[in-house]
Amino acid sequence: MITIKIGGSVVDNLHPSTILDIKKVVESEAVIIVHGGGKEVTKVCKQLGKEPRFVTSPSGIKSRYTDKETVEIFTMVMAGRINKAIVQMLQKNGINAIGLSGVDGKLIQAERKK
Repeated sequence: MITIKIGGSVVDNLHPSTILDIKKVVESEAVIIVHGGGKEVTKVCKQLGKEPRFVTSPSGIKSRYTDKETVEIFTMVMAGRINKAIVQMLQKNGINAIGLSGVDGKLIQAERKK
């Protein structure tokens, strides 16, 4: 099994050769595509009147602060808009695909940082 990470900015401008590369790999290997989309989440937050908040850890790592409203927007954008756009693009190019989020089938479980 091969995991491919596609950054959110790449999703908007996915080069046709990337799709062809994925298609070649899928012929012989199972593939999982993991995608980003933080910039799109920020854009939609602003469109909905929710100012995005970020925190920086003591080691300098910047993370999105996700209150309940932001989590709802994040889920809508990542599991909805971006995920389905990728699935549609793959299907359009002859690659059978399904879109899942971490909540589906309890694929990912996490606890909020304190």
